[in-house]
Amino acid sequence: MLGEEEFKELIQRAHNGDKKANEIILENNLNLVRSIVYRFTNRGYEWDDLFQIGCIGLMKAIERFDSQFSVKFSTYAVPMIIGEIRRYMRDDNPIKVSRPVKELAYRVHRIQEKLQGELGRDPTITEIAQELALAPQEIVSALEAVQPTASLYEQVFHAQGDPLLLMDQIKHSDGQDTVYIEKLALEEVISRLPPKERTVIQLRFFEDRTQAEIAAVIGLSQVQVSRIEKNALKTIREYLQTS
Repeated sequence: MLGEEEFKELIQRAHNGDKKANEIILENNLNLVRSIVYRFTNRGYEWDDLFQIGCIGLMKAIERFDSQFSVKFSTYAVPMIIGEIRRYMRDDNPIKVSRPVKELAYRVHRIQEKLQGELGRDPTITEIAQELALAPQEIVSALEAVQPTASLYEQVFHAQGDPLLLMDQIKHSDGQDTVYIEKLALEEVISRLPPKERTVIQLRFFEDRTQAEIAAVIGLSQVQVSRIEKNALKTIREYLQTS
């Protein structure tokens, strides 16, 4: 088990290209991958295949984690590992959501409404998990499972008859996961968004993260993430229409 200071040093070294540091972090979190993979057993996939895919999610988490985040690395990594496995299973063969998962998602939504009334604000994933006596990861998984899959041809923005589709968003091939968009006006307005809105747009549309995953990463409720996303899209749309 890595100490907090030791981990910070290792993650910094890993980001600077130290392969040994990267391997140490990876090896110390393999049990996290295993625990997640076991939740996806008995679905017609080889355990080893899912484990390898989960490790890809873990490596992405190591690459993208920032020590300034107000969450532990494991909290940040879990939705990325789950997301990587779900994308693999979704792309390989569409999966029907099981009844227990649907029922849990329904319970989560009911608790959301209950806590909203009691707290006078949107509850966080952690608060919902505590109310249901479940792990936050289970809440994220249930919410993610019942979310509709976005199509590559989904229209995200529209400016004077020139729609922007999800497939228009392309990543550099240099492996740095930086995103470029051919529409300079769009790139400019995204850079002008407030930090929180810019982060949500980046994670949501350029890193293929669900609202539930984003909520777990930045410590907000899914409803709050949805509201931030809508406000950001409205700002972008208005800017493009007047540019």
